[in-house]
Amino acid sequence: MNDKLIIYQIFTRLFTNTNESCVPNGTILQNGCGKLNDFTPHVLQSIAELGVTHVWYTGVIEHATATDYSAYGILPDNPHVVKGKAGSPYAIKDYYDISPDLAEDVPNRMAEFEALVKRTHDCGLKVIIDFVPNHVARQYHSDAAPAGVEDFGKQDNTEMFFSPSNNFYYITRQKFQPSIDLGKGKDEYVEFPAKASGNDCFNAFPNQYDWYETVKLNYGVDYGDGSRHFSPIPDTWLKMLNILRFWAQKGVDGFRCDMVHMVPVEFWEWAIASVKSKYPEVKFIAELYDVNIYRDYIFRGGFDYLYDKVNLYDTLRGVQCHNVSAAQITGCWQTVDGISNHMLNFLENHDEQRFASKEYAGDASLVIPSLVVSATFSTGPVMIYAGQELGEKAEDAEGFSGRDGRTTIFDYWSVPALRKWYNKGKCDYANLSMAEINLRETYKRILTMSRKEPAISDGNFFDLMYVNYHNPSLDPHRVYAYLRKHEEELIVVIVNFGDMPQECKINIPQHAFDFLKLVPGDYMAVELLTGRRQKKHLSATEPFATVVGGNNAVLWKIKFSKEKADGKKKRKTLAGK
Repeated sequence: MNDKLIIYQIFTRLFTNTNESCVPNGTILQNGCGKLNDFTPHVLQSIAELGVTHVWYTGVIEHATATDYSAYGILPDNPHVVKGKAGSPYAIKDYYDISPDLAEDVPNRMAEFEALVKRTHDCGLKVIIDFVPNHVARQYHSDAAPAGVEDFGKQDNTEMFFSPSNNFYYITRQKFQPSIDLGKGKDEYVEFPAKASGNDCFNAFPNQYDWYETVKLNYGVDYGDGSRHFSPIPDTWLKMLNILRFWAQKGVDGFRCDMVHMVPVEFWEWAIASVKSKYPEVKFIAELYDVNIYRDYIFRGGFDYLYDKVNLYDTLRGVQCHNVSAAQITGCWQTVDGISNHMLNFLENHDEQRFASKEYAGDASLVIPSLVVSATFSTGPVMIYAGQELGEKAEDAEGFSGRDGRTTIFDYWSVPALRKWYNKGKCDYANLSMAEINLRETYKRILTMSRKEPAISDGNFFDLMYVNYHNPSLDPHRVYAYLRKHEEELIVVIVNFGDMPQECKINIPQHAFDFLKLVPGDYMAVELLTGRRQKKHLSATEPFATVVGGNNAVLWKIKFSKEKADGKKKRKTLAGK
């Protein structure tokens, strides 16, 4: 049986920060910072009760920051090439170390991380961390690498834009001159020759919207003429494989791999197979934004799961916000037909705007249709972002991040909804409104159901829309219907993105009965969101009748008796004779 992954993304420095008086652009002393040790067994069990199987601890690897840790032997970063006071977790400064921000005892930060991995495992959860392969911080330096491991760029020939043996790309004989302030005098950041920036900016003049705080890594692709140089194995490949093995050895169960399409698929094909030869259970999740290369990165690259951002996420957001018809959801499964079990669905993550923000839905209570589709559309994983289940609106202007509907990844801050639920480690409902409590319970019900119901976690999918587009009882602009089936269990899923209730009479075609081996008849069905029971008629000649509330969903579960199923088989056999 498929074990459907339910991933809970935590932005680690924010999750347990209880400061109610953060100031924009505040330092770590002013605004505080969550710690690894804050994730007690009680906190982790409270997360697990949502139905979660995996925790993605975002931002745990040491990255560039404006906070000075030189007293601990960590070279300080020039703040002019750091975004925000806390810095981006995707500007990795030392692949072999843990962010000192997250440690109560900085010299023992790795031991604190190792203890967190053990606590997480002890609570029945698995650990995912980021792997950032495409770029590093401009002042990358490892003070924690194992003996014999050299820093990136140490042996580079800086007189060449590209060399197969270089780790970076160089804009030769040109000083780094972005359109941002690099300081003056002894505080000035100086880089000569300039290195290409992480977003494939192959010049010395990135602007404020470029990834100017990062340096692009060289995997053997010459972006000057497009040639590819993968034999002998490039040095960058070898360095990155060592890093993956280092963290797998620490007990990490999976890697969320950043911007994988900016790294050649040949690297992934080689590296993932190499890691899995020793750690076969480790999962690889790809952040990928091009449906045209989905299959290549699965079947050739070896990824277990891919972000389905530009397909299902964008469609659901369009239905919610931009008057896109719910019927367009059909195109989402068609796009990934044959690979849907590899798709990771979500409504929020650290890059996207919060569902409850005014920039998205503006109201957390409208989430049920989108959440049900995201969680039950396929057997692949579903992910939520910490605070989503509480209706976090991301209304703060935190500093480097303005008021944009996102929770900052650059600043020291505290998340209001999480702070209330965390309640100084109690993880209870004492400070929550009834709406927040009900929302979290709704997430708990839907996430747990999507994992525990075999028809969802391991079943077949059948889209009902093609026989219902002209159904007068169903508005295909706002209503979407499909079936999930496993062995003797069927779930009829109908979601309503509209504000008004819909009295639906859903046509289920004979093809669905044949394909899914459905048994017509009358059944006592249970609605999985509410627990109510109702007699339902299942037939290819008469519609399936139900009411779906506004901004709501129904999931009617029917269990066929073995006697009925066997009787149907016997009748078919006799008819054949």
